[in-house]
Amino acid sequence: MAINFSSLGGIPKGETADRPSSPSVGDVFYNGDLGYLEMYTAQGWFAATPINPGIPTSVVATNSGSGRTFNNGRASVAFSAGSDGGLPLSYTVTSSPGSYTSTGSSSPLIVTGLQSSTSYTYTVTATNNFGTSSASSASSGVTATTVPQAPTINSVTADNAQVSIAFSANATGGSTITGYSITSSPASTTTTQSASSSPYTFTGLTNGTAYTFTITATNANGTSAASSATSSVTPNGDPASGGTLYTSGGYFYRVFTSTGNLVVDRSLTADVLLVAGGGAGGRRHGGGGGGGGVSFQSSRSVSTGTYTVSIGAGGTGTNSGAPTVGTNSTFSTITSNGGGAGGGNGGTINGGSGGGGHVSSSRGTTTQSSTGGATGYGNNGGFGTGAGSGPWGGGGGGGAGAAGSAASGSTAGNGGNGISGTTNAIINNMGQVTSTGQLSGGNYFYAGGGGGGPFSPGSAGSGGLGGGTSGGIDSTRTTAGTANTGGGSGGNGPDNGETGNGGSGIFIIRYTL
Repeated sequence: MAINFSSLGGIPKGETADRPSSPSVGDVFYNGDLGYLEMYTAQGWFAATPINPGIPTSVVATNSGSGRTFNNGRASVAFSAGSDGGLPLSYTVTSSPGSYTSTGSSSPLIVTGLQSSTSYTYTVTATNNFGTSSASSASSGVTATTVPQAPTINSVTADNAQVSIAFSANATGGSTITGYSITSSPASTTTTQSASSSPYTFTGLTNGTAYTFTITATNANGTSAASSATSSVTPNGDPASGGTLYTSGGYFYRVFTSTGNLVVDRSLTADVLLVAGGGAGGRRHGGGGGGGGVSFQSSRSVSTGTYTVSIGAGGTGTNSGAPTVGTNSTFSTITSNGGGAGGGNGGTINGGSGGGGHVSSSRGTTTQSSTGGATGYGNNGGFGTGAGSGPWGGGGGGGAGAAGSAASGSTAGNGGNGISGTTNAIINNMGQVTSTGQLSGGNYFYAGGGGGGPFSPGSAGSGGLGGGTSGGIDSTRTTAGTANTGGGSGGNGPDNGETGNGGSGIFIIRYTL
């Protein structure tokens, strides 16, 4: 079709289809279809008369979440210029919701500051010197994603060369969290460790060093900011507290010589030795006090918690009336029964359970244990001798390992030995814990019976190994049973002789890390 020239100084004219097929920038054409003069630009044909730009078309939004900080999402919005209207100089993209905007001279435009996990649509307007177009049709909805929000560390619990870290995720940033990274300060053998779920055990730490920890979360877009640092926590090799601590041979020993609390902050397996108080010796040709009962358990499971350890006191001696029995020692479900008091003359005072002999013709009622058992009772005391005009002698107090021996005439009986490492593997392993934290060896005895007291002149019985003391032959008070062994006191011979107290008990628990 031939191009016609208008009356506008030789400017070509025609319908839209009549535009020059190979125009140059700056060419003009009067478009009869549109009714205005057009000019060709680098962007195509646009109205050359004062007119607003056309409405943009083909709006398409794409999420661009990679590397974006939490709640600072980004979308790329592409569009086409309107096919009619004046030449646009700039475009503005507006989100819904939020009204986040971006302005520029060409497609695509980048919108930032978007909230994570939120779906947005976008419209575009075009602007030139003469005005702004109406908004385009909205794009399809696109969800903004970013890196996750920083997680929260809820608690950190010390353990042996490690800590347990409980944490919770916060917002995902619109993309599934794929893992967590926990960092220690100061550095450990592995400063940063990966976790997939809570709680996480952070290993490789040094006992006695204080640490703080932070955590980050990662998704397909990247890694979150670090959480707030925890308060400092110090890994501790010892899972228990209470009593007096000794260490030897790679073991921890907690020793209670008086009533107190054992606090266990994580479950452990331990050997346990529990000794009750020994009985006081009898008076007036009396029998020796019985050794306290001994209980022992190997590889006992001790759960997390607080346990009251009650240490039995030795029985109380006297110079008139009846001496008393030792009191029980208890730990958890274990009870060791106190040693019985020694009996007095004429059968007026009988030895108690696990107790010593006396001068009547019978022994005190008792439950006898085997040396390898854990019933918590001592063995029987020995018989006393003589009624009426004598000669008299008190029987020996029963020990935890052997019965007391009977008296013979005015020769008092000996106290039974306690239990030692030669007969019990736990005591052999644990021995005696000394003030310097060393073990005395496996032949240490616990809970020996006291020796009997004779009628003067006679022979006093010897105390059993394990804290039992010998009987007395004069008015001096007999020696008390050895403290913290559960040993029984020896009986006294004279009518006015004062008897000694029984030895107090002890509790030892041995465990490893």
